[in-house]
Amino acid sequence: MIKVLKAGFYTSIQDRGRVGFASVGVPVSGAMDQYSANIANSILNNDLEDAVLEITFGGCELQFLTATIICISGADFSAKINDKLIILNSRIKVQKNDVLSFGKIKYGVRTYLAVKFGFQSEVILNSRSFYQHITNDVIIRKNCILPIIAYGNDLESSNTSLKIVKSHFDAQEINCFKGPEFELLNRDQQEKIAEQPFTISKDNNRMGFRLNEIIHNSLPSILTSAVQPGTVQLTPSGKLIILMKDCQVTGGYPRVLQLTAASIDKLSQKTTNQQLLFFISQRSLQS
Repeated sequence: MIKVLKAGFYTSIQDRGRVGFASVGVPVSGAMDQYSANIANSILNNDLEDAVLEITFGGCELQFLTATIICISGADFSAKINDKLIILNSRIKVQKNDVLSFGKIKYGVRTYLAVKFGFQSEVILNSRSFYQHITNDVIIRKNCILPIIAYGNDLESSNTSLKIVKSHFDAQEINCFKGPEFELLNRDQQEKIAEQPFTISKDNNRMGFRLNEIIHNSLPSILTSAVQPGTVQLTPSGKLIILMKDCQVTGGYPRVLQLTAASIDKLSQKTTNQQLLFFISQRSLQS
C-alpha cells in the first residue's frame, strides 16, 4: 500500500485505457504519454497493461507502507526518496515508510510512477484508468491509500541501457494525417494549418488542447461523427482543438487532422504557451 501525503496538481491512476467501448459512449482514457508509461513498466518487467500513476506538474508526496520496486519515467520533476535524488528510468528499491517526493521541474509536464505488478485499483470495463462517472475517483487525494502488491525481492539483472530521446519533450513538430474533412478547406486554409506555428492555450487538459491562433472558418458543422484521441477539430470560431485521451467519442466539428499515436505522446509533454507545428503526412487516412 501507498499513502498519499500530498496529492499534487493532478495525479491519477492510468493504464492503456478502455478500448472497444466507444459504441456505448465510453472514452478510451489511459496514460496521456503511453510511451513513457510503457518505459516505466518495461524496466520493472511489468506487463504493459499494468496501471501506473500519472503525475502532472509534480507536487505529490507518497509514503510507501510496503516494500516494492519502482521506476519513474517521463517528465523530470527532480524525484527524491527520503530527500535524496533518484535517477529516472531505473529500478529503485523502496522500503516500508520511505517517502517519494518531487521538486523542481526540469522538463516535460507528465511523469509516470510504475510499481512492481502495477497499481491494484478497481477494474471497470477492463481498465483501472480514472475517469469521471466511470470510476469512483477522478484524482488521488491526500490521505487516500493506493493499493499495490508488496515485493521485497530483487529483479533479474539486465544489461539493457536506455537513452532518453530529448526530442520527445522539446520538439515542436507534431506528425499527423489529413482528417476526413481536410480537403473541404480551401488552399489558403490548408497552407496556414500546415505552415504556421500554433500556440497551446491555457485551456488544455486530459480532454483536449485548444490552440490560440485562428483559421478563418467557412465550413458548416458536420453530422455528428466519430472522433478519437488525436483528432483535430476546427471550431466555428476558427480555433483548433486537439482531442486527447479523455475526449468524447463523437463530435460535430470538421475533423481536419488526425495525430499519430506517437505525436499524442509528445503533445502530452507540452503545456500552456508552448508552440507546435503540424507535419502533415502526404498519405491521407482516406487513401
